[in-house]
Amino acid sequence: MNQTLAKKRWLYLIPIAFITYSLAYLDRANYGFGAAAGLAEDLNITAGTSSLLGSLFFLGYFFFQVPGAAFAEKKSAKLLIFWSLILWGLLATATGMVTDIKALFVIRFTLGVVESAVMPSMLVLLSNWFTKAERSRANTFLILGNPATVLWMSIVSGYLVESVGWRWMFIIEGLPAVIWAFIWWKIVNDKPREAKWLTDQEKNDLEKQLAKEQEGIKPVKNYGEAFRSKPVILLSAQYFLWSIGVYGFVMWLPSIIQAAPNMNIVKTGWLSSVPYILAVVLMLVASYFSDKTMNRKAFVWPFLLVGAVAFYASYAIGTEHFWISFILLVIAGGAMYAPYGPFFAIIPEILPRNVAGGAMALINSMGALGSFLGAYVVGYLNGATGGFGASYIFMAGSLFISAILTIWAVKAGKKESRQSPKVVASA
Repeated sequence: MNQTLAKKRWLYLIPIAFITYSLAYLDRANYGFGAAAGLAEDLNITAGTSSLLGSLFFLGYFFFQVPGAAFAEKKSAKLLIFWSLILWGLLATATGMVTDIKALFVIRFTLGVVESAVMPSMLVLLSNWFTKAERSRANTFLILGNPATVLWMSIVSGYLVESVGWRWMFIIEGLPAVIWAFIWWKIVNDKPREAKWLTDQEKNDLEKQLAKEQEGIKPVKNYGEAFRSKPVILLSAQYFLWSIGVYGFVMWLPSIIQAAPNMNIVKTGWLSSVPYILAVVLMLVASYFSDKTMNRKAFVWPFLLVGAVAFYASYAIGTEHFWISFILLVIAGGAMYAPYGPFFAIIPEILPRNVAGGAMALINSMGALGSFLGAYVVGYLNGATGGFGASYIFMAGSLFISAILTIWAVKAGKKESRQSPKVVASA
């Protein structure tokens, strides 16, 4: 593939993907700041109910992943994401206007439903545009919207809450998604052949390269067959446990920091952003070397293991040594994010295009279920024990088992490859 074509795609598509996912993540993660800044108090929400509200998003997110991926694969990722942008922006804005807890329940669940289409649709879209040797980095730049958003959101949300209150924070942060929807519609194409910014030769070269990669993969008839494969089952369980750690961390880090002595919401915002600086660096490094070596496993499980150990060490040191404990939380946060690019490059390398999007959606939906459980259980443990120790152990244990399952899943993929020589399995 010529360098001009490669450069065109990276410069044109990756910023669009990054901004889109960043806006999605902003409108799901800012609930943690709203809860820490007076939402729960103003609406008379108990700690247990606040945990349920924070995690309810992921329940809606869980149910509609696979239908969203099917629509993106068979019809249009562009169309699905356009309407999702508008709807989630309006729902996020509506969060700042609620006066009734019942309405908040409906909004959080519906926000999850609407956003459920985004991740699988974006992964399908990127797999239509980027080759195997580029995919880990392409996925990483998409998912960088996650930690990068929390990084600036933590700071901006702190100042917004301080100056205009939690209601206006939600309203101001929800509107950009609606505006971006129309920009998205104007500039995005589902397939290379539809792009006016590529020459005919460039379109043909890219589509030939992508088609050639599919030749070595064993045909799979439908989603049912794909979902029953051992690697997909194991990766689903792995991502479920991984997400417990990630979203327990994301949703409750502001509250953990806010509980420290002499802390205010602005300081909380700045400190909450630090783990995501490390996350961005480690994600870029892991994806680069994963594509360079074409080794996925080696850039997934070691990071998860480091995250598990850091969480446990943070618990063992205790809150009386806040800054040491905080540094360990920074390490845990960075390590948890690092493997996303290599992880989501595994499935398109072991399953054909007609089912790869659905398999990624299934795995991501199990991640959503883990996110629901993580956000809820961590909040529940914090409230029930009056501290954060139990939740640290819960997240550490989940990450540790996730690391073990990664090794098992890739071994299963290699075994299937040996049984069916045409299958190309990720290593």
